Amino acid sequence: MDILLERPDLVIVDKPAGLPSIADRFGSDSVHQQLQAQRGEKLWVTHRLDREVTGILLFARTAEAHRALSMAFEHQQVQKTYAALTGGQRPGADGSHFTWKDTLMRGKKRAYVHPAGKPAHTEARFDGPGPLPGLWAWSLQPRTGRNHQLRVHLASRGWPIAGDGLYGSADPWPLPGIALRAVRLELPAGIVGPALTVQAPGWVLPG
Repeated sequence: MDILLERPDLVIVDKPAGLPSIADRFGSDSVHQQLQAQRGEKLWVTHRLDREVTGILLFARTAEAHRALSMAFEHQQVQKTYAALTGGQRPGADGSHFTWKDTLMRGKKRAYVHPAGKPAHTEARFDGPGPLPGLWAWSLQPRTGRNHQLRVHLASRGWPIAGDGLYGSADPWPLPGIALRAVRLELPAGIVGPALTVQAPGWVLPG
């Protein structure tokens, strides 16, 4: 898989669709396992992306970096930006901003809004028509890291992500996975050295 950035304390890859970030309890294949085998070194997981989601995924190369990065993700010091393409009605004018706050509960396969769930907060910007007919483009910044948070926040408001049949999308998606991609990661200075900003390439669509 493509390496986006490598330093002595961390490595950042462009995660493909179809692989979990880490192995499940049955020892399934994963990005973590493949990357360790490819590089011949131990790596530590600092955060995760859903199996269906592509883009920026960061691993620590030392135990010290792992502790610092894990705390940074937990305390929302790392800013992540995702690109999404959705169906549904037009959300508003290009550049419209939304703030979504819910409490989400994790089920066996899906997450859902529930009063007993954990707080979930997403900042969203509607970017206008997407690169494929009938789809809308979004920039999303999750302020919390709940399971399937972005997928639930969009789908529950009438804008399911293209290809995401689990959350009700009937819009086809020509690439593996769903139309949700981690495209930017910003790490402030002092967590593991100097400030860091990583940008992933966009989707390469057929035709």
